[in-house]
Amino acid sequence: MTLSGLEVLLKREGSPLRGARVGFIANHTSVTHDLTPGVEALLAAGVQVAALFSPEHGLAGSVADGATVPSGQDRRTGRPIYSLYGQTRRPTIDMLAGLDVLLFDIQDVGARFYTYVWTMTHAMEAAAEADLPFVVLDRPNPIGGNIVEGPVLEPAFSSFVGRYPVPVRHGLTAGELAAYVNSQFGVGADLQVVPVEGWRREQWFDETGLAWVPPSPAMTSLATAAVYPGACLIEGTNLSEGRGTALPFQVVGAPWVDGHALAEALNRKALPGVRFRAAQFVPAASKWANQVCFGVQWHVLDRQAFRAVETALHLIAAIRSLWPEEFAWLAASWEGRAPHFDLLMGTDRVRRQLEGSVPVATVVAGWQAGLDAFRGRLQSCLCYS
Repeated sequence: MTLSGLEVLLKREGSPLRGARVGFIANHTSVTHDLTPGVEALLAAGVQVAALFSPEHGLAGSVADGATVPSGQDRRTGRPIYSLYGQTRRPTIDMLAGLDVLLFDIQDVGARFYTYVWTMTHAMEAAAEADLPFVVLDRPNPIGGNIVEGPVLEPAFSSFVGRYPVPVRHGLTAGELAAYVNSQFGVGADLQVVPVEGWRREQWFDETGLAWVPPSPAMTSLATAAVYPGACLIEGTNLSEGRGTALPFQVVGAPWVDGHALAEALNRKALPGVRFRAAQFVPAASKWANQVCFGVQWHVLDRQAFRAVETALHLIAAIRSLWPEEFAWLAASWEGRAPHFDLLMGTDRVRRQLEGSVPVATVVAGWQAGLDAFRGRLQSCLCYS
């Protein structure tokens, strides 16, 4: 059975944390294989967890996307909880006072715009400035570590949905990404990664023996995570990405879409590893809330062949072609920049190409050189084969 970095650390009887006052950056996904919360497992092992730090969605993973997370106190352990998704995105000097080490243990999903890894990098930078060791308890990349896809982020488009130059689907674990950022961008943290035991790059989460704990309210299943590197790009448009339904990110549509026509147009392309089915849904929240939407559901039939980012671009291109008057890009609702699609892609080049009706195959070919260069810089940061 795969052992997370948390359980590997516990096998070492808490080393290198023995005697240290620990700040623990965690949420509900920090659990052992029997689902014991990480903070309780650490305390039972004698680790002095002095403070907790919570990312987007809060310590319990129940706060809606983008909503402010308040600081507070953990009801079970009495430890203070400092929010890293409220007034600050990084630990302050006051939050770090009295701590000897920062520990990170949160399940990522393998897409650049998932914010937990950027909370990690903010905390790693703060630890470096405060001369505190930073320890990442690693977890598997649930969608595997062999497929890398999408453009590498351009620095001008850095935001909290992508702070450093990595592709949309980066193929890294949180620990590997921490090592990459630390070594390539001069963070200078005293970083230690506690690797996962028994995980290989080709493995998906359902091959690990670990229980799926939904990492955020809309990341309900591994099927959601499989499409997410592409489906999240729909957030940058006026289409519903299925938030507020039982199938977030697995259905896409709007009141003005003809789902059957869209499914037929996409299936004629014979995109690798995926088929589309006409779908009707009513989102309870977010775009088109409480309105009947028509569109499609993604069905991934071969996840090794499937390319989520490329497929999403085909989907957007098809909708722009079929309903050019109704389709629109959305402005970013935060960080004062627009359109939001560009922040998600990490470049404005892809949007401009789609607006110019450049074939998706040409768009995809345009990011391959960047991916090759990215892979070449990774070798010293990889923990798994």
